[in-house]
Amino acid sequence: MHVLFIIMASPPNYSVPEVDPDVCLPREEELVLQYWKDIDAFQSSLRQSQGRKKFTFYDGPPFATGLPHYGHILAGTIKDIVTRYAHQTGHFVERRFGWDCHGLPIEFEIEQDLGIKTREEVLAMGIDKYNEHCRSIVMRYAGEWETIVTRSGRWIDFENDYKTMNLEFMESVWQVFQRLWKQGLVYLGNKVMPYSNACSTPLSNFEANMNYKDVEDPSVIVSFPLVEDPSVSFLAWTTTPWTLPSNLALCVHPAYNYVKVFDTKRNHTFIVAESLMEKAFGISPKKAKREKQLADLKIVESMKGVDLKGIQYTPLFTYFENLSATAWRVVCDEYVTLDTGTGIVHQAPGFGADDLRACLSAGIVSKTDNVCPVDANGKFTSKVPDFEGAYVKDADRPIIQLLKEHGRVFSQATVVHSYPFCWRSDTPLIYRTVPSWFVEVTALKDRLIANNAASHWVPDSVGEKRFHNWLSDVQDWAVSRNRFWGTPLPIWMSEDG
Repeated sequence: MHVLFIIMASPPNYSVPEVDPDVCLPREEELVLQYWKDIDAFQSSLRQSQGRKKFTFYDGPPFATGLPHYGHILAGTIKDIVTRYAHQTGHFVERRFGWDCHGLPIEFEIEQDLGIKTREEVLAMGIDKYNEHCRSIVMRYAGEWETIVTRSGRWIDFENDYKTMNLEFMESVWQVFQRLWKQGLVYLGNKVMPYSNACSTPLSNFEANMNYKDVEDPSVIVSFPLVEDPSVSFLAWTTTPWTLPSNLALCVHPAYNYVKVFDTKRNHTFIVAESLMEKAFGISPKKAKREKQLADLKIVESMKGVDLKGIQYTPLFTYFENLSATAWRVVCDEYVTLDTGTGIVHQAPGFGADDLRACLSAGIVSKTDNVCPVDANGKFTSKVPDFEGAYVKDADRPIIQLLKEHGRVFSQATVVHSYPFCWRSDTPLIYRTVPSWFVEVTALKDRLIANNAASHWVPDSVGEKRFHNWLSDVQDWAVSRNRFWGTPLPIWMSEDG
């Protein structure tokens, strides 16, 4: 940080008053705060500015179940500067403090206190009783918040605060939702989201990035024989074998080079990305051994990924054989990389955002019809009978064993990699399809970009780059959660949908 000192010459005959060397600046601040309180400074300023042009200000509310930290105080200081400036430039600025009362932070604390581990336990207790427990702790540290915010010198109204659990606030959310519905911008669909099995809820991508750990997972390359010629197989690699029962497609990059390789030892032909062939076949870097291993392999054909599009293969399992006539074939998408694996990606659209996008584009699944045979607690449902009731991460090795028995495992190893954990429960996250109500923000994309361009940002680069780039890649907004302590969505649906 650069600090610029400007030294001004004192006018003639001007003397600078002496400053008490023992002055206590924190005490001086407290005296100022007391003076403001004695003269009711904040409320007086509001009364004096009544009738002026309004400056609208919404304070993004914190949770009162936690104590304020540096980030809150910094943001609050900036808000205070902006609203004071607006008042001093002739505006009426109503400044109401708010509280975010709903959501997982509250529920997680209650479940820790009550020893609740599953969604079923909440239902057994009763949602009304559960929510009363949540309500009881919402304002746990409200007093501490008011003390610290006031001590920082911020002017804001705590007496006329708003709470997201108040009926009038929830009804305002309903009104907005109704307007979106009438404009045809609301639909029921599916979205792959980071999911905490321990909390039985999806998390935001921000939350999913908060707690990564290096873990050891199984690594397996699986073979997928072609329907038209079972002597040829695709090879796909995964570190999440528990997703293999839900495989519906294989994905290649349309522009990459792929090869058919005849393996004399296995007497079988395999298809892999050309640049990953040696890695997929475990070729040694040592020259003599490498030459010997390569002698057992023969490239019989080369092609581009796009040439493989539409080729059908034999499914690994028969759980979803009646799902779709378009499944179990090769699709193309540019998200495929050559960093590792085989250049062919196994697609489980119920458990991967890229998988879902690629399979939606290919017509293998739809927005409302997907394959996700895992319940709210991360256990296989009856749709996968061989592993029903098993927690997905515990099912990795049994699934590999079953595939070995069917001759579908090409190679097996372990890999240490960085993996996301739930920041609250410290348990592994999974990515899974969650049924959700969406706001079709993509339909508003052009208007959003135009309005952003017409807005004044400080500094300009935030609007021109960061926010513009975010809007350019905007996705439909999933607004529902499968939890209990929150604003209920005002939707009634008949049994036939």
